[in-house]
Amino acid sequence: MHAMRPLLEETDFPAIRRDALETLQVNLGYRCNQSCLHCHVNAGPRRQEMMSAETLDAVLGFLERSGVRRLDITGGAPELNPGFRRLVSGAREQGVHVIDRCNLTILEERGQEDLADFLAGQGVEVVASLPCYLPENVDGQRGEGVHAASISALQRLNALGYGRPGTGLEVNLMYNPAGAYLPPAQEQLEADYRRELEQRHGVVFNRLYTLTNMPIMRFGSTLVSRGQFDDYMQLLREAFQPRNLETVMCRSLISVDWQGFVYDCDFNQLLDMPLRLGGRGRIRLGDLDADSLRDNPIVVADHCYGCTAGQGSSCGGALVNE
Repeated sequence: MHAMRPLLEETDFPAIRRDALETLQVNLGYRCNQSCLHCHVNAGPRRQEMMSAETLDAVLGFLERSGVRRLDITGGAPELNPGFRRLVSGAREQGVHVIDRCNLTILEERGQEDLADFLAGQGVEVVASLPCYLPENVDGQRGEGVHAASISALQRLNALGYGRPGTGLEVNLMYNPAGAYLPPAQEQLEADYRRELEQRHGVVFNRLYTLTNMPIMRFGSTLVSRGQFDDYMQLLREAFQPRNLETVMCRSLISVDWQGFVYDCDFNQLLDMPLRLGGRGRIRLGDLDADSLRDNPIVVADHCYGCTAGQGSSCGGALVNE
């Protein structure tokens, strides 16, 4: 795999600073039951990195002392971490809103038969990866049978009340492009997903989020191997929208890796570009004061153009409406 950081570090991306911290995003490990081309984490079944019980305790401790009310749990497949359910339950006991970034097929894995019931019982918001509503496109990007398993998982979530009015149970879908191009307009794509999934499978959901593929890890290396890296970076640069700088997710979010180290975002985490605070070195979550982050400079590089191109891109979807 090609090293991506040297290709991205030299940048003219505008300097930006933090606002108040609202979201703690935690990566519980890189193990996953899938290996997707676009995955910026390079996750897969053979990855062994996994957040320890001690670090999980540090996450709960930070939530309690910081007052942050949103916990965004990701991976890999975060549900494969043995402490996943303890973390969710502990956060919910504090009144924290919990988001599980779920690949859907994990709900169909042996040993996870009661996972959907657990998520519903805890009132967890599910953000589910589904790169298309057509089976040939999903299976081509993620592997044979993934579409069928994903639809089955969504139907199970719907049966528990997810996506239904009045239940308070949200399931939001996440779209990634299949190649080196920007996502289409989020609003129109959401309408297409809503129509096709309901007509074909009786599936309903709350929102669709579009996420630009970042030129890092597995996807970035593939771009380099195919001779497409420079063209893709030019595409991102030409689509840069300054207005997106006001709402990029790194202004109100921090990312924590499986070892407990803190980053400005999940993408910086995978490029090994830790959060900088004064003259301190790497910072563990257990040693971080949330109030000290306000107005702190954010570490940027050329991949940041991915979050500011077109409608913008974040873990909550497009940044602006067009």
